[in-house]
Amino acid sequence: MSGTSYTGFGGKALPFLKALGFHQNREWFHDNKDIFEEHLNEPRGRLLDDLAVRLAERRIPLTCARKTSTFRINRDVRFAKEKHPYNTHVSAVITRSGTKKDQGLLYVQVSPEDSFLSVGFYAMEPDELRAFREAILARKLQFDEAIRPLLDLGFVFDREDSLKRTPRGFETVADPELVDLLRLRHLTLSRRFGPDRLKGTALLEDLVELADAAQPLLSFGWRAIDPVRAARDELSH
Repeated sequence: MSGTSYTGFGGKALPFLKALGFHQNREWFHDNKDIFEEHLNEPRGRLLDDLAVRLAERRIPLTCARKTSTFRINRDVRFAKEKHPYNTHVSAVITRSGTKKDQGLLYVQVSPEDSFLSVGFYAMEPDELRAFREAILARKLQFDEAIRPLLDLGFVFDREDSLKRTPRGFETVADPELVDLLRLRHLTLSRRFGPDRLKGTALLEDLVELADAAQPLLSFGWRAIDPVRAARDELSH
C-alpha cells in the first residue's frame, strides 16, 4: 500500500468555520485565508489525493481530484434568498469521473455542526429517478441486498425531501416499505461523524470503507440509470 500524505484536518479547522459563520465578509476571510488554506483546504486536497490512490489500488470504479471534486467555500448567491458570501463547511464528492456532474457518488462534508458522509444518487433527472424506482420495484430483493452493507455501517436513508404522495405511475403499490422508498426524491444514505474523525487518517479509512460497502448500491443504480442517460445523450446529438 502506498504511503499517506493525509494526516487529518488542522486543529483550527472547525473553529475557523464556526468563526466564518459570524464574520461573513470578505475582509475577515482575506485576513484569515492562511488558516483556511493550512487547516482546511490543503488537508482536504491531501485526503482526496490519497483516497484516489486507495480506490485505484482496490480497483473501485470511483475517483476524485482536488480541482474537480471539491466545492468552493464561496457561495453562489445569485438566486439565493440567503446572501451570506461563504459556506460554513467544506465538502467534496467522489464519482466515476471524479467530477461533480456524475451520478452515483460518495460525499463528505466537514462542518462544526453537521459533519457527515453520504452515498448514492442525488438530484437525478426525472427520467433517471423513474428508472431507478422501476428497478427497485422489479428487483426489490436485490436492492435490499445492495443496501445491507451500508445499513450495517450505520447509514440511513435521507428522507428530508420525500414526497407526501406516491409518485404517478406507482399508485397501486401497497407495500408500505416499498411506498416509502418510491417517495424518496434522492436515493442517498448518510451517517454523521464527530470531530474525532478529523484527526489522523480516520476519515480516509472511513471513506475507503464506505467505497467498499457502496459498490452494490452504486452498481444497482448505474444499471438502472445508465441506459436512460445514454438514450438522452443519443437524442441530443
